[in-house]
Amino acid sequence: MWPADAPPAKNNIDTAAAIAAATGEEISSTTVWKLRTGRQDNPQLRTLTALATFFGVPIGYFGFAAEAEPIDEDLTLKALLRELRAGTISPDVLRALVDLPSDVRWVVDEMILATAAAGRRRRADAG
Repeated sequence: MWPADAPPAKNNIDTAAAIAAATGEEISSTTVWKLRTGRQDNPQLRTLTALATFFGVPIGYFGFAAEAEPIDEDLTLKALLRELRAGTISPDVLRALVDLPSDVRWVVDEMILATAAAGRRRRADAG
């Protein structure tokens, strides 16, 4: 999840610069590219520390499977709270979703999951 207070990056150079500005750790755009494309699978501890600091996640997010589930849930909650603060999700809508009985909520769940999958497919086709 890109930090809300960092300007959006347009490329690997911008990403490396944003990480360096926020953490003081110089990371090359080549390193960013290698990590994004899977060409580097064992980054240095200082690189992992900078990434964890920049993205606001525990360092375990980058490779310790035992921590993956709680971290994912925490990041989802953080993203949801950010969207609430930004006004892109209405508190009334969330409240209504939580108040739905479970035998009805599954319909909304399925619609959201199908819409997200369609969005991912569309982005993949466009990219």
